[in-house]
Amino acid sequence: MTPDDIGREVRLMGEQARAASHALTKLSTAEKNTILLAMADALVAREPEILAANALDLAAADEAGLSTAMQDRLRLDSARIAAMATGIREVAALHDPTGEILREWTRPNGLRLQKKRTPIGVIGIIFESRPNVTADAAVLCFKTGNATILRGGKEAIHSNRAIAAALQEGGAPAGLPDHSIQLIPFTDRESVRHLCEMDQWLDLIIPRGGASLIEAVVSMARMPVIKHYDGICHVYVDQDADFDMAEAITINSKTQKPSVCNAAETLLVHRDIAATFVPQIVAALAAKNVEVRGDEAFRAFAGEAAVVPATEADWTTEYLDFILSAKVVDDLDAAIAHINRYGSHHTDSIVTRDEAAAAKFQLEVDSACVFWNCSTRFADGGEFGFGAEIGISTDKLHARGPMALEELCSYKYLVSGDGQVKG
Repeated sequence: MTPDDIGREVRLMGEQARAASHALTKLSTAEKNTILLAMADALVAREPEILAANALDLAAADEAGLSTAMQDRLRLDSARIAAMATGIREVAALHDPTGEILREWTRPNGLRLQKKRTPIGVIGIIFESRPNVTADAAVLCFKTGNATILRGGKEAIHSNRAIAAALQEGGAPAGLPDHSIQLIPFTDRESVRHLCEMDQWLDLIIPRGGASLIEAVVSMARMPVIKHYDGICHVYVDQDADFDMAEAITINSKTQKPSVCNAAETLLVHRDIAATFVPQIVAALAAKNVEVRGDEAFRAFAGEAAVVPATEADWTTEYLDFILSAKVVDDLDAAIAHINRYGSHHTDSIVTRDEAAAAKFQLEVDSACVFWNCSTRFADGGEFGFGAEIGISTDKLHARGPMALEELCSYKYLVSGDGQVKG
């Protein structure tokens, strides 16, 4: 397709999405839930088509030499499709925030005011690799009355098309308004630019992917952007940590699923316990085939264990693989300073029995999610009880952390009077 053809197609999708957003505001919660359940059933029913499409993507990924971690993000199987369907059913069961009255009051002149939660309108979502985002993003936006235009990466194009088709074809007979969920069917980068320039049709863009994608979207977008930057997450083991707990949390944070944004990328260890804890954690990481890249102090405490020298770049690298950078810090303040300098404001965890130290860490670490004595892997909308999530915002306005239903809403003021005029 020519750039002009792409532009026309994307603009048409924007016009259609705006019309769909008006239709969506008329649906009741019960109607939306019925449609969601139909979408979930359609995903399961169309599993063979989805798996066949995913096989095409996996073959292309293997030919292109994508890493094992990236291929894992891309891969679908029966369990993952069932999990997507379960996630949709869970969203259907969740409370619908749209229409909620957040506040109401009466002014001295008799005017009655209500602050009411409303859909944002039309949301563009640009994402890479993980095809389950197609379902997660679409259903969360739909539940909150938002029309969606999805633009996935070329590595998952066949999977994304199959999932979007299942959602559309499953939802339509149950009452899904036309064009409520649209997937840009081509992978030309020109489509991203056109999407970012459609401020007359799109109210918000959410990019999910690498730093280069997010920076490109931010530089081009004419509408607000909610960013999902790198997940450079830390585990800090304090001087008063339980070593077995610290080992379990570190191992889980790094290895339970290393290809995701809430996996730990850096381990910080208090100097006072390094002589004992560093050999213990290095052995545990080696047993999980994790490559450790340590600073000079960490390597000294590790003894003869194989620890690769860390470089300055390691502190800002999101590996998404079985690699962990590690550093010995002098104290809690040094740990906080390191995280605030090198982290991505995503998720960071302290392991300690000292409640005061935990409180200081949670107050001073400037991240969306700050944990005490638990794995960074819990930074997830499902784990927070939100159902499927649309991403984890590392912004501060208007959403931060796992974004689910409430974060996909805006609000408006309803003012009722009895003929009042301003004097």
